[in-house]
Amino acid sequence: MAKIGIIISTTRDARLGDKVANWVLEAAQKRGSKHQYEIVDLRDYDLPFFNEMASNAWVPTQNEAGKRWQAKLDQLDGFIFVTAEYNRGVPAPLKNAIDFAYNEWNRKPAAYVGYGSVGGSRAIEQLRLINIETQMAPMRNGVHIQGADFFGLMQGELDLNDLEYLQEGLTTMFDELEWWTDALVAAKQKETVAAE
Repeated sequence: MAKIGIIISTTRDARLGDKVANWVLEAAQKRGSKHQYEIVDLRDYDLPFFNEMASNAWVPTQNEAGKRWQAKLDQLDGFIFVTAEYNRGVPAPLKNAIDFAYNEWNRKPAAYVGYGSVGGSRAIEQLRLINIETQMAPMRNGVHIQGADFFGLMQGELDLNDLEYLQEGLTTMFDELEWWTDALVAAKQKETVAAE
């Protein structure tokens, strides 16, 4: 069974990421998919700022939290980044977490759910570029929670399930992510068999 991690991008006390990630997880579980989804919270890894000799593509990581993070990523076959947008960019904890691994991201698909005044779109555009550099397969379709809906969610006046227009994008994102997850897992298995 392919495993997909839903990564919460921020560690702030006042973040909206928990609510959005749980909404994504619940929607994934309702699909009755053969894929297993789980939330991966950066708060659980306590990563320091990246201070290794080099990327683990070249030099093994020494930091224990970094090694634990890499081990978690290695267990997963695909990712959904649930991301806020900070000053037109990727939240620092997420960028740091991405930098703490390299091999564990390779040849895995990435999908995106963004939130903020413009739906996290600028953070997602940056993430797509970063994910290309880490040899991932970024998905075209995603979900953008923006404007008055974002502020309504932050203030507790709205519930994500009330925003029916998000459902189509969410379904398309899941369909695309699951297809690419299966394709890349199969390709890696074929490559492993050929090498034996």
